[in-house]
Amino acid sequence: MRIVSLLASGTEIVCGLGAGQALVGRSHECDSPEWVRKLPVCTRPAFDIEMSSKKIDAEVRRRLKEGEPLYHIDGDLIRELEPDLLITQEHCEVCAVTSADVARTGCEDLADQVLALSAGTVPGIYDGILAVGKAINRTSAAYALIAGIQQQIEKTYQAVRKESTPTVVVLEWTDPLFPMGNWGPELVEAANGKLLLGGKGEHSHAISWEHVREADPDYLIVAPCGYNLNRTTREVSVLEALPGWFELTTVAKGHAVFADGNKFFNRSGPTIAATAEIIAEIIHDCRLRPSWEGSAWQRYAAVGRSAPKFPHA
Repeated sequence: MRIVSLLASGTEIVCGLGAGQALVGRSHECDSPEWVRKLPVCTRPAFDIEMSSKKIDAEVRRRLKEGEPLYHIDGDLIRELEPDLLITQEHCEVCAVTSADVARTGCEDLADQVLALSAGTVPGIYDGILAVGKAINRTSAAYALIAGIQQQIEKTYQAVRKESTPTVVVLEWTDPLFPMGNWGPELVEAANGKLLLGGKGEHSHAISWEHVREADPDYLIVAPCGYNLNRTTREVSVLEALPGWFELTTVAKGHAVFADGNKFFNRSGPTIAATAEIIAEIIHDCRLRPSWEGSAWQRYAAVGRSAPKFPHA
């Protein structure tokens, strides 16, 4: 079995099923486990992703309107790798290479099977794990992986279920503002939080800053899609420029945090168990293992109207 995964969560699922040795190629976003970085890279962004979040959003919208690709796929390389299975996704046309992208470049003929995962909910993520397991003849391992994730999430819930339930807003983009959707609300619930401005199983959509001000949550988690922790903290200036930012309850109380959206909040795979733990640590100070603070998230501390400090950076 030879597998090319063009989806970060797909790569993590394959490894979680104990089949990592079958991976022969990856997308530019596949980075976990660490060793997969050594695999041939079969995709790249079609535009400069170091632009501001506002410019990235505008460019994505333009490309979608004009029918231009968001990612380039190296079909020649995939042909050389001779995969039996090509993993992609069909849930979001923006977040990662889709089955439509693969079809557009003719790469669907380069593998015996193309598996497009779609996950809008936690059960949907479990379905994706099972689909990969069946495709690579590791169905029993898939059921075991799902059971392990469920046990971890349940352990988190049991640890915090008797605590008071704070209100939470999670932003998965900053300019414009997009609140958390899809499977995220279920993870906030598992961490005994009450999510505001997000819809369970729904695609995220842009909202106005006034919606956030009116919600005035106890906690605010900023975890932009595709941004690691370092890149996320660079969004501070965008948020501080918003009217009333420093007057938000969450900012005044020191309950605003910046998190690694790319690895923990946007991936529909085994990391969802860790995401629930991270949220519980942020809103309840619950630590089920060594703290995630500093590696997965950082606390924001406003210093007047000048540059903020991240105490645990």
